[in-house]
Amino acid sequence: MENQEISTEDKILLAASKVFTEKGFSGTRTRDIADEAGINLALLNYYFRSKAKLFDQVMKVKIVLLFGQILPIITNENTTLDEKIDLASQKYFEILSKNPNLPLFVISEIQKKNSDVKSLLPIEKILKNSVIIKQIKERKPDINPFHLLFNFLGMTIFPFVARPIISGFDLMNDQDFQAFVKDRKTLIPVWMKSMLSS
Repeated sequence: MENQEISTEDKILLAASKVFTEKGFSGTRTRDIADEAGINLALLNYYFRSKAKLFDQVMKVKIVLLFGQILPIITNENTTLDEKIDLASQKYFEILSKNPNLPLFVISEIQKKNSDVKSLLPIEKILKNSVIIKQIKERKPDINPFHLLFNFLGMTIFPFVARPIISGFDLMNDQDFQAFVKDRKTLIPVWMKSMLSS
């Protein structure tokens, strides 16, 4: 079966994703993206009128990748809180193992205010009255549910954000880091359930 050629627009988006992730919004020139895509600058400008519009497209994909795949898990009315923790943990490690630079890129660009995140994915509206918030409140009525959500996010995402530090100080090689991440995939649900039962 022959591989289908990807469209020029998709080729540009893939190239932009790679270059923006490596250099950030400020450090990227449209010429860098055109070179990475193997096209001329005029063609890139034909598809995407500005670097900002292209960045918004890339950022939307990245934010949906980082948060969007988790939302159906945490808003599912048919699963228990413990099942949500297991499924979300498994999904996050699957995503982050394939895209280890994703959290650092998204956090960095949000901090620089290079994109209107709320318009890309209105997480606060989805979360406010979500099933997981209600389930946490039922289990731990005396604790703000966001403490537990941020604990979960911190435990899953932070090792990937800290990876440059881990590598820079020779704390772990790639093989050690992969084993560390594999351990955490099993341990984090245990820790989260322990927090919820104590």
